[in-house]
Amino acid sequence: MAVKVSDYILQRLREWGVEHVFGYAGDGINGLLAAWGRAEDRPQFVQARHEEMAAFEAVGYAKFSGRVGVCAATSGPGAIHLLNGLYDAKLDHVPVVAIVGQTNRSAMGGSYQQEVDLLSLFKDVASEYCEMVTVPEQLPNVLDRAMRTAYGKRTVTAVIVPADVQDLEYSAPTHAFKMVPSSLGLPQYTAVPDEDELRRAAEVLNAGQKVAVLVGQGARRARPQVEQLAELLGAGVAKALLGKDVLPDTLPYVTGSIGLLGTRPSYELMRDCDTLLTIGSSFPYTQFLPDFDQARAVQIDIDPFMVGLRYPFEVNLVGDAAATLDRLLPLLERKDDRSWQQTVQENTSRWWEVMERRAAVAADPVNPEHVVHALDALLPEDVMLSADSGSSANWYARHLRMRGSMRGSLSGNLATMGPGVPYAIGAKFAHPDRPAIAIVGDGAMQMNGLAELITAAKYAPQWSDPRLIVAVLNNRDLNQVTWEMRAMEGAPQFLPSQELPDIPYARVAEDFGLLGISVDKPDQVEAAWQRALAADRPCLIEFRTDPGVPPIPPHADWDQMKATLSAVLHGDSDRLGMIRQGAKAKLQEFLPGSGGKSDNGDDA
Repeated sequence: MAVKVSDYILQRLREWGVEHVFGYAGDGINGLLAAWGRAEDRPQFVQARHEEMAAFEAVGYAKFSGRVGVCAATSGPGAIHLLNGLYDAKLDHVPVVAIVGQTNRSAMGGSYQQEVDLLSLFKDVASEYCEMVTVPEQLPNVLDRAMRTAYGKRTVTAVIVPADVQDLEYSAPTHAFKMVPSSLGLPQYTAVPDEDELRRAAEVLNAGQKVAVLVGQGARRARPQVEQLAELLGAGVAKALLGKDVLPDTLPYVTGSIGLLGTRPSYELMRDCDTLLTIGSSFPYTQFLPDFDQARAVQIDIDPFMVGLRYPFEVNLVGDAAATLDRLLPLLERKDDRSWQQTVQENTSRWWEVMERRAAVAADPVNPEHVVHALDALLPEDVMLSADSGSSANWYARHLRMRGSMRGSLSGNLATMGPGVPYAIGAKFAHPDRPAIAIVGDGAMQMNGLAELITAAKYAPQWSDPRLIVAVLNNRDLNQVTWEMRAMEGAPQFLPSQELPDIPYARVAEDFGLLGISVDKPDQVEAAWQRALAADRPCLIEFRTDPGVPPIPPHADWDQMKATLSAVLHGDSDRLGMIRQGAKAKLQEFLPGSGGKSDNGDDA
């Protein structure tokens, strides 16, 4: 039987080591779907409920496996639906390849059904490489370059294949003019800075007395080196949210997450340091970094286009984090004075005590901080965690302590709603022998998470460890935005936009074939987690939580904040007017950079 273009595409994906393609069917990829049948579903076609979810699952797979994620969709609406998930990958620097169908070549330019200019549509999200295959001889080059670019530049690429081209007989490029042959393989190399730059960086770090380190996901393979550096310099280490799993929170000098969703000791670390070292992070919020005239700074990043951002760094080192630190460490001098690191450790220890007290605060009916804090002690050492955007991300950031081989991620830079459940599904295909837990708000669950429970139920029998737990924080409110409106607009709550229908999530999960658990009392929380972690199938736990527990920054000026919220919630227009003097800046005093008056324990 002749090999068709569609057959060859799947063959080449297998040769690249691709084991799963996340997608949804449509007649624009009928040729590929038929080829999948001839190939006995290799690589496996993983059927999502929606193309956006397929893209999110490819992102989750890539984040948790370190391999390229591949998604597929039909022409027109299917391709359009991929975009949000692909932008999530692009902004978080995750390698994903999208394979999309297109109308027949003969119909292009004829305003045909489902005809969309896909080259223009994907021009931005796949800006590093986006090509259409119009003749068989373009393969394997187009696919090889898409894979190699996605891997090499940690980004999104797109391959567009018209429906009629998929059914053409494959013909390889020949040794001839204007033919472009190609080869497999991803060259391995290690980028390191010049020795002079390393010496300059060492001079800055050696001169500092209060060194702060900020690590992001780019430092994930440099854990031993970062630990050695922190010990040498007596430093404290904060983590950008995408780098939450870079270092274990059991290390006493690790202050946890930084930023609006971060911890108070991370805020204090940046507020009081005299030297900053940033490793593998493009953390965007400058207001959470030291004042510009406060600290000398060094940055390490593998991407030369990402250095020098966010802060006036004195030295920018372009290179692989682990290899760069291997060359930098011998140039560093051990600091005998450990008082700075001791202060960091005391601040961090006090923070975890505050978190425990905050989780114990009574709420109606359940405190969401208690839900996530109770999970912390029960986490398996190899768990894979995902969190959705919204107030659930606050509790993930502040209450869960990474340790062992735990992994965790969320939508970092796009901060889109919806990836919590599909990330966990993608993670399960990356590591079917490990448990996965998604912490999701009811807004994200209603947006698209409910449908993906069907995907989890469908594929769970393939996973050697069937545990995939979805924790829904059901507070009947788009809670993060509600609190942002109170803080930034002085508006108590606009119910038509914020109030959510009360859905019986646990019962829906049971109808889909999952284990469903409903929790509406604090004393049920721990037992629910234990039951889910012992289950023999995916599980959804519906926690009925209090929307009145605010996702407040850890460095809040609590006196100002309480006065503001009291005025907002009680309709005190005169008091609110006074607070709002000086435009919105006064109303936002408890947001970035306010410098708190308490240790956050006053009302815990």
